[in-house]
Amino acid sequence: MLTNYDQSLTSHVQPIEAGAEAVAGAFLDGRPVLALANGEILFTDSGERVFAHPDATILCAAGGRDRLVTGGDDGRVVETRGNGTATEIGNEKGKWIDALALREDGAAAWSAGKDVRARDPKGAVKSVQAPSGVRGLAFMPKGYRVAMSHYNGASLWFPNMVAEPEMLRWAGSHLDITVSPDGLFCVTAMQENALHGWRIADKKDMRMTGYPSKTRSFSWSPDGKWLATSGADACVIWPFESKDGPMGKAPRECGVRPARINRVAFHPKAPIVALGYDDGWVLLCRITDSAELLVRKGLEETDEVDARNRPRAPVTALAWDADGKRLLFGLETGDAGLLTLPVV
Repeated sequence: MLTNYDQSLTSHVQPIEAGAEAVAGAFLDGRPVLALANGEILFTDSGERVFAHPDATILCAAGGRDRLVTGGDDGRVVETRGNGTATEIGNEKGKWIDALALREDGAAAWSAGKDVRARDPKGAVKSVQAPSGVRGLAFMPKGYRVAMSHYNGASLWFPNMVAEPEMLRWAGSHLDITVSPDGLFCVTAMQENALHGWRIADKKDMRMTGYPSKTRSFSWSPDGKWLATSGADACVIWPFESKDGPMGKAPRECGVRPARINRVAFHPKAPIVALGYDDGWVLLCRITDSAELLVRKGLEETDEVDARNRPRAPVTALAWDADGKRLLFGLETGDAGLLTLPVV
């Protein structure tokens, strides 16, 4: 796929002036949308701005095909649709929303401190209290079940059951969490610059170490066999195709540069991963042979610094559309762009 494109795709990028740090990106009914830290939702195709969190900061966001859900320091959880309507679906009244997760069937989950809520597609909300503050949430691919990360491990919770959540234990502070598309593995990013995983069936532990900084971005390949991660000067991609996951296997690496990778996003249909770096660069990388294509060039360390092109501006949002034809990205500085892949 990549071999049919020019070496650089920069001419196929539409620049966007978002005006504030991008927290997340999504395509709502095909419309490119950015959730901004200043509380706004920007529809980049029209310039329309929806004030989902007036006078508040968006702390976390999760996007699906027809909705973008945001959580703010105002305690509100807001669902924005492709037609520009914004609806409050939760309110923790003065607490900060720490994490969010969505399901394509319309369910959503969020956390505020120890409290976790799950809202089913009909709007019914169930609650549970975790052992400590919850920093990451993910829905299991099968059944109505929520995975949550916290101090000393993770918990798996069935909101519609009376039973206590099932514990996956490992000492330390666990941040973001993800579950493999087949539901066999659960992986968390830890405070100590490492990943920890469990094979859910028997709770077998898996350690993935060697990161120079924290991993704050995960992305599964479309076939579920690879997990791309941020936190290094290369995209570290762990194999999950066997029953033992990555244990005893070396990860692949691609996109090596003298800068840390801040965001990763697998193409929805091809073995290609989009990489966003902490100096503003965006690359596409094919994991089979590490071939690279430039999407956005940030400033080099030797470039002249000016007031507009602020160097070392981290990429904070990456999102593909459902067909993998467009890539939306946003930076901490308020700069953003939309790549439309050329027809070949």
